[in-house]
Amino acid sequence: MHQGKGKRILTYLLLLVTVGSINNIELKKIKFDKVEKVYVSGLSDRENKNLKNEIKNLNLENIFFISSVEILKIIDSNPLIEKYMINKIYPSTIDIKIKKTTFLAKINYENGTFLLGSNGKLSKTMYSNKELPFIFGKPKIYDFLTFKDILDHSKFSYNKIKNFYFYPSKRWDIEIENNIIIKLPKTNVMSSLNQVYAFLNDNNLKNIKIIDARVKNQIILND
Repeated sequence: MHQGKGKRILTYLLLLVTVGSINNIELKKIKFDKVEKVYVSGLSDRENKNLKNEIKNLNLENIFFISSVEILKIIDSNPLIEKYMINKIYPSTIDIKIKKTTFLAKINYENGTFLLGSNGKLSKTMYSNKELPFIFGKPKIYDFLTFKDILDHSKFSYNKIKNFYFYPSKRWDIEIENNIIIKLPKTNVMSSLNQVYAFLNDNNLKNIKIIDARVKNQIILND
């Protein structure tokens, strides 16, 4: 009984080897086209072209056996890219659609001025089509993005902020229109922001330079 079962297994193995060999021979005979076209969209014309050339320089083989790792390394290292989608269009085209990051602020980092994007990356590209607030101090990027998320959920408009000031205690001040500085607490930040927002709407402030909201449920004015 065991002998018959063993013969059947051996027969199946021989069949698998034979079929596999035939398939390998047939695959070797097939010639696939190399990747001939790479399309990149979503950035500026110059930035699209630069990224496309970087990817083309990988000397991509046929589209079936492309290693995505090298392409992803190039895309992920680009600080201008927030999100992307890579489409393989058979037989020989790659189409990459990009969502560009939104520049949020300027910051000094390692003796240079950089743009901080919503993707959490710093860009040496100094061009921006709008005025951006400046971040003073040395926050970690995570600290700023966390604070911005609180701002976005408050009644304050991010576009009204001229500058940010970060302190080693991880406390923030913001500078708004008319050069008014708002001092914020370390905790209950959103509540303080909304309180200051309501106060500003209800009062016509003149010659006020500092609004101190660090004490809970209190607003202290300094000229």
